Amino acid sequence: MEVLGAKKMRSALSELALDLRWSWNHATDELWRRLDPELWRSTHNPWLILQTVSQATIERACADAGFCKELDQLIVRKRETENSPAWFQKAHPEVNLTPIAYFSMEFMLSEALPIYSGGLGNVAGDQLKAASDLGVPVVGVGLLYQQGYFRQEIDRNGFQRALYPFNDPGQLPIQPLRHPNGEWLRIPLHLPEATVWVRAWQAQVGRNKLYLLDTNDFANLPTHRGITSELYGGGAELRLQQEIVLGLVGWRLLQALGINPKVCHLNEGHSAFLVLERSLSYMREHNQPFDVALTVTRAGNVFTTHTPVAAGFDRFHPDLLRQYLGKYAEDELKIGFAELLALGRENPSDAAEPFNMAYLAIRGSGAVNGVSKLHGQVSRRLFQPLFRGWPQAEVPIESVTNGVHVPTWDSEDADRLWTTKCGEERWRGELESIGSVKNATDPELWQLRTKGRESLVAYARRRLSQQYSYRGASQREIAEAESTFHPDWLTIGFARRFATYKRPNLLLEDPDRLARILGNPERPAQLILAGKAHPDDHEGQAMIKQWSDFIARPDVRSRVAFLSDYDLSVTSHLVQGVDLWLNTPRRPWEACGTSGMKVLVNGGLNLSEVDGWWAEAYSPEFGWALGDGQEHADTVAWDHGEAEALYDLLEREVIPAFYTRDSGGIPTAWVGKMRASMLHLTPRFSSNRTVREYVKKYYLRAASQYSKRSEHESELGIRLSNWSKRIRELWSKIRFGETSSREVGNQYVFDVEVFLGDLEASAVKVELYAEANGEAGTTLQEMERRQEVDGGRAVYSCQIPRTRPASAYTPRIVPSMSGALLPLEQNNILWQH
Repeated sequence: MEVLGAKKMRSALSELALDLRWSWNHATDELWRRLDPELWRSTHNPWLILQTVSQATIERACADAGFCKELDQLIVRKRETENSPAWFQKAHPEVNLTPIAYFSMEFMLSEALPIYSGGLGNVAGDQLKAASDLGVPVVGVGLLYQQGYFRQEIDRNGFQRALYPFNDPGQLPIQPLRHPNGEWLRIPLHLPEATVWVRAWQAQVGRNKLYLLDTNDFANLPTHRGITSELYGGGAELRLQQEIVLGLVGWRLLQALGINPKVCHLNEGHSAFLVLERSLSYMREHNQPFDVALTVTRAGNVFTTHTPVAAGFDRFHPDLLRQYLGKYAEDELKIGFAELLALGRENPSDAAEPFNMAYLAIRGSGAVNGVSKLHGQVSRRLFQPLFRGWPQAEVPIESVTNGVHVPTWDSEDADRLWTTKCGEERWRGELESIGSVKNATDPELWQLRTKGRESLVAYARRRLSQQYSYRGASQREIAEAESTFHPDWLTIGFARRFATYKRPNLLLEDPDRLARILGNPERPAQLILAGKAHPDDHEGQAMIKQWSDFIARPDVRSRVAFLSDYDLSVTSHLVQGVDLWLNTPRRPWEACGTSGMKVLVNGGLNLSEVDGWWAEAYSPEFGWALGDGQEHADTVAWDHGEAEALYDLLEREVIPAFYTRDSGGIPTAWVGKMRASMLHLTPRFSSNRTVREYVKKYYLRAASQYSKRSEHESELGIRLSNWSKRIRELWSKIRFGETSSREVGNQYVFDVEVFLGDLEASAVKVELYAEANGEAGTTLQEMERRQEVDGGRAVYSCQIPRTRPASAYTPRIVPSMSGALLPLEQNNILWQH
């Protein structure tokens, strides 16, 4: 074979290796396995394999006609997929949507690109993949970390060690982003002490792209090269620098590439500074002041909050913010620094209040959502101080429940079963074919479970053997690790970040009872755990140590294991192999949680606290629930009671269901739950559904609202900005006069006297409100302007059924203007007292 042929072959292989579609479409796996089976098994990084194998290896592959034919077919199929219309093009052929810019601090796409920590990155990566499957135009924007999140090792004494290996960009499946002339695209960022050069990289994610920024440029000072060193490392100043890079430079990168998104999606508040930079860009392009630019651009911003507790939001001291963004506010945005601070504060006049990134994201967005129905409720309560006076139910935060990218998390056997029953295109459209999985027979489903468990046991043995070897264990200990677990025993998985609120040690409330449950000779069970505690979280690390001590007990050593360095690879093996996924957060601190969703496609069942996604998913036909669906102040007593309930569930329901078999050796009740869970929950909690929901509920609306506000030289944006100014200036002057009500048949007639002063009547609405009470829901009735006299006085009236006492109704005045986003961008409200 000529060298030229090898070059063509390497070029084709590079095209496949640099498209992260291989992380969920496994058609190329055999190619990489043939080039270097050991490297493929240990890294699952095709680009690393191409950078490592010799020219002779490539040439030998070129000489194999079968290999060449397969490679050619894969390239043809890849390009056909990229160019063919997908769900979005078919469902919305009339929509010309510019790429949605999806900003996130982390993206979990593959273990070959370790720039993620956990749930937030999982959501971002899975949604980016689903967008590719569905043809939704999205560009991701994130950071490329030199070290990423820490790597974990458990030492001989059971303590966690944090390691920070270097991510060599040349070995990652990414490429430098270059200008047409070949020059590396570098963007200057002017920080107080120096100019920092920010480099840009590109990852291909199927149809879409992910752009990554890093400051490890040799032209930078050492301190600035380290801005993008660690994910969630360092102190407040480093975090602020990272978020400036993500938000400000991220938007500038899109502009440099000629990408002008109508819609920006802020995945958590880390990227909220893009609100400012997007406004600045609009100011310059349309010659408008900051308030108009913010009014126009906020309509195109969507903010997703993932945090269920106020302490979880990034906050920065005003002095630190002034150091980095004081001149930016005054010289670029042309606003006072106090005005910038007000965007991130509950009380702008409180000089000591820190700047809250979530507040900036809310005030700079046209839509805000939580990540589960319960989290939407929690978020409305959490952010109510920003909408003081408004009922909690009207705080403008909705919800889109997260989902997982099913093709990423299914096993080969699960993929084969679903393909047979539901077809190859099942996850790329409206999910119409998913119902056919109900036709899977009991033996087919049980075989899926059995093979998954066997594979997990083999993996866990290999992994444990390596762990023991690394920590200098004896040959006897290593041999014991190689025989840990049994492929036929009930296998329970628990893998989470080790944080107090997740209660990873709830099972250890009574370690002796847990040991008896696991060691039941007639109905044995085994437990596989994984998870990291943040290096600064000493309580979390102590919980890992507690598990290590328990696992060292001779009576459980062969039935419990802790797999170190919890990452995407470990997760994949666990969710594909466990029979039961356990989740024990303290309600309502689990915003959503996606780990339990990943077992669904593989026939795994869930036993979880009624929190996050499980609060809306749980039914006895799908799995088991822990807790009463309420919040409890006495956490110590409640944790003890729930631990007892958990032991009871395992002993009396879960384990018996697994071991109660028919004449064919199949646990029919267990398999029945598997079928129901796979049929009803897998599509519902897939990122396919999540992304389609974002498109229909947010993206199309945000693009339309942005266009309306920006067209005709920002006419609507200017009118909205002027209206908002008048509301702020004149609101304190409006007041109520007399209110009267009378009975007319089965109706009340209310008359309300209102004094608007100099404010136009068209700028407000007068409404009659009654809060929900018993069986009666909330009543909200707009009142009609019936009579007016000089001096801004008017009488508003309405009729309402006499379904409750007249005293239940209260008049209120709220701002009103066509096209306004209320109460997001105008939160004034006046109640009659």
